[in-house]
Amino acid sequence: MNFGGITEEEFAGFDKARVLIWPVSYEGTVSYGGGTGQGAAAIIDASRNMELYDEETDAEVYKLGIHTLDESTSISPPEQMMNSLYDRAKELVSTTKFVTMIGGEHSVSAPVIRAHAEKYENLSVLQIDAHADLRDSYDGTPHSHASIMARVVKDLRIPAVQVGIRSISVDEARVIDQLPTRIFWARDIVGRDDWWDDAIEGLTENVYLTIDIDGLDPSLVSATGTPEPGGLGWYETVGLIRTLARKRNVVGMDLTEYSYVEGQNASAFLCAKLIYKTLGFVFEKETQKVRNV
Repeated sequence: MNFGGITEEEFAGFDKARVLIWPVSYEGTVSYGGGTGQGAAAIIDASRNMELYDEETDAEVYKLGIHTLDESTSISPPEQMMNSLYDRAKELVSTTKFVTMIGGEHSVSAPVIRAHAEKYENLSVLQIDAHADLRDSYDGTPHSHASIMARVVKDLRIPAVQVGIRSISVDEARVIDQLPTRIFWARDIVGRDDWWDDAIEGLTENVYLTIDIDGLDPSLVSATGTPEPGGLGWYETVGLIRTLARKRNVVGMDLTEYSYVEGQNASAFLCAKLIYKTLGFVFEKETQKVRNV
């Protein structure tokens, strides 16, 4: 299954592809709802039903080449899985192609971000999420889905902007002000667009985008591990990403935490569409216009 249902070799083959889609089937540290291990495959399946023309960018970004890699499967224990993902991420980043990882639970983002940080100087992270994910460890492991941003901002000291947050622990609350991160709380930004520029101004030149799909409101995506009420809407999310792509150099991205639930195709389709629109924004200057208006 190719992302977008692309069948033409000139657009789906590895050699000419500008973008790599990397599915990761892992849910080794889930603590509530399951299904993220099947999430990547379900998103790719849903993507085959998208229109590949985007009316906002007036382009077909897939014509730059989007190659779908083989799925990376689960390894135990979590530390071994993270090491394996880091090694694979280093290989993929070294190709200079744009890596788009699809999870899987959010823990899988940390080794991918680490690989990008070693490749790109002056890197920061834009996180869309309901949760701050700043716990040192959770359920006995520092490689938990609840600890991914701790690995980024504490261990790697990569600055971050965290958007849509509406659930944190008391331990996280006590250390936030000591970390290189800025939080845009959901309660302050939902229903507005006057914060997009402010959020982007807090990022460095090169940016890695990590999207935990529970950052969106569960009325849009209910099929996620921990569906927190009060999240971002579709147009707020798309507008933020559009602003990011036009003002910064986005060097890689991931989308995680979609939990496969049989029959809930709308959630998987939204994830696929969000990935494709993001790619459209990132490569807006490189794609040929269709209507030329």
